Amino acid sequence: MTLAQPADIARLKRIHPGLFVRPLPHRLRDWALWLAFFAALGFGLWWIDASPMRLLNGLNKLGLLVTLMIPPWPGDGLWDYTLAMLETVAMAFLGTVIAFVVALPLGFLGAKNIVPNWVFHFGIRRFFDAFRGIDGLVWALIFVSAVGLGPFAGVLAIAVGDVMVFGKLFAEAIENVDRKPVEGVRASGGGELHIVRLGVFPQVFPVMMSHALYFFESNVRSATILGIVGAGGIGLQLSDRIRINNWQEAAFIILMILVTVAVIDAISRRIRARLI
Repeated sequence: MTLAQPADIARLKRIHPGLFVRPLPHRLRDWALWLAFFAALGFGLWWIDASPMRLLNGLNKLGLLVTLMIPPWPGDGLWDYTLAMLETVAMAFLGTVIAFVVALPLGFLGAKNIVPNWVFHFGIRRFFDAFRGIDGLVWALIFVSAVGLGPFAGVLAIAVGDVMVFGKLFAEAIENVDRKPVEGVRASGGGELHIVRLGVFPQVFPVMMSHALYFFESNVRSATILGIVGAGGIGLQLSDRIRINNWQEAAFIILMILVTVAVIDAISRRIRARLI
């Protein structure tokens, strides 16, 4: 089979030009989509009152703030900041563990190869989808109002927000297991619990742990934001320093957060690489 030469293609274009032109309805559809995109973009910029002048003024002020942050300095609050950072890590850890434990059975219930009843399966999946749409910051505001200020509200916010995501991820991992170990356990006379424990769980547990480690790392960053709304941790300290324009200590706290997240990310990446 020989490839068409450029001369042959040029000759075909002259003889049958319509073959090399996209149909008019397709072109009109593409133009309409691009027009809608730019219209939405322009409307969004108009709605938020964006302008080049505002951007330049903001960049100038940002440059001034950066100069005020140099050099980062903890002042007299090094010990308090360290404890607050440890509190943030503890919030993320406890929230992730609680979410993992609660989501584990929900994931099995939401997997259609474990629970074949489509009504039950559909209800569990829609339950996951409904609550996944609520951001962790909203949960933090709710729990701060319910249980008061402090890290307990932050732990609850992280746990509730992660349960739904974990449940969906776990259910999808369970549905994609290799059928051969499952059939082997069934052929040897194992019941449903044996199939789950010996045929399914060993396959999905490394994936589940990988998800948990990734979410723990992400939750350390999330816990910082939750602290700003009163859920404890280093975020509360950062919010206070920014509020009183103590930019050097604010910069030190930001640097502490970056270093902590980087260390946790490096450790988590190594563990995930061994699990999968």
